[in-house]
Amino acid sequence: MSKKKLNSLEDLGGFVFSTNTDFEFNQNKEKETLPPSQQHLEALFSKKGRAGKTVTVIRGFVGNEIDLKALAKLLKTKCGVGGSVKDFEIIIQGNYRDKIMDILKHEGYNVKRIGG
Repeated sequence: MSKKKLNSLEDLGGFVFSTNTDFEFNQNKEKETLPPSQQHLEALFSKKGRAGKTVTVIRGFVGNEIDLKALAKLLKTKCGVGGSVKDFEIIIQGNYRDKIMDILKHEGYNVKRIGG
């Protein structure tokens, strides 16, 4: 059997060891979601690593994953296409950058167009 390589402490399954007697374990990973007017999102399209298929990528969201998924669902519904959330980026199938930027601006987000 080969040993599995550990890249971070999370690979240990959340195990924490401390010799500090005053240590308090706080696993509060939930970020507070900023209001839309304070969000600075970037909209770009990409074909890289997707077998030549174009996708629209929205990145720069600050907040928890539940709100990010809700925003992704809104965009997918309004565009009538599929997509996903990966690494805190919203990935929408197809080149819908201008339509998505209009939707996000209507929702109150600050959106910047990246690339051509």
